[in-house]
Amino acid sequence: MLRDSGGPAIAVAWTALVAVAVAGRLWQPEWNGVRLWNVTPLVAVALASGALFGNRLVAAAVPLLALAISNVFEPPYRSLVVAAAVYAASAGPVLLGGVARRGGWLGVLGGAVASSLVFFVVTNFAHWAAMGDYPLDWAGLVECYRQAVPFYRPLGDVLWSLAFFVGIAALTVAPGCFDVAFGGRRSAVRVSGARPAASEPRQGRLD
Repeated sequence: MLRDSGGPAIAVAWTALVAVAVAGRLWQPEWNGVRLWNVTPLVAVALASGALFGNRLVAAAVPLLALAISNVFEPPYRSLVVAAAVYAASAGPVLLGGVARRGGWLGVLGGAVASSLVFFVVTNFAHWAAMGDYPLDWAGLVECYRQAVPFYRPLGDVLWSLAFFVGIAALTVAPGCFDVAFGGRRSAVRVSGARPAASEPRQGRLD
C-alpha cells in the first residue's frame, strides 16, 4: 500500500492510474488492420489499485471512473444489465490486489488470469440474459460463450499486469517514494537485485 509523508503521493498515483486506464482503453492495438478488442490495461489498473490503496472504495473508483470516461467515446452497451455487469467485473480485480501484492509474481499472474476469466464469464452471461441475441436456455448460453471465445484475450491482461507490478516494484526501491507493504510486511513482488527502501513507522501509513 502507499506509504508517504503526505497525501499528494496517493493523489498522483490515483490520477495516473485513471489516466493510463482511459488512454489504454481508447487506444487498443491493431493486428492486420483489425482492432484487438479487450486488450486493455483495465484489469492491471484495478489489480494495482487494490494493491496500492488500503481503502477499497478509493481503489475501486479508479477502474470505475476510467470506464465511465472512456465510455463517452465508445459505443453504448444497449442494456443496463450488461453495463452493470461490465462495471462490476471491471472493479472486481481490486479485491485481488492484496493477493497480487503478497503472492509475488505468481500472485500477479494468478490475479490477472482470474480477473480476466471472471470478466469473461460475468459479462457474457449478462449479454445472454439481457440482450435477446440467444435463446434463454442451456444451448443458447453455450452458444453465447462459444461466440465470445475469440474476444477472450487473457494474455493482454497478464502482460499489462506484469508491466504494472514491475513498475510498482521499481518504485519501492526509490527512497522517499512508495513502500508497497501490508500490515508492516514487505510485498513479495521484487525487482531482481534491487535493494528495498528503508522501512517507515507503521503509523505513517496513509491508507
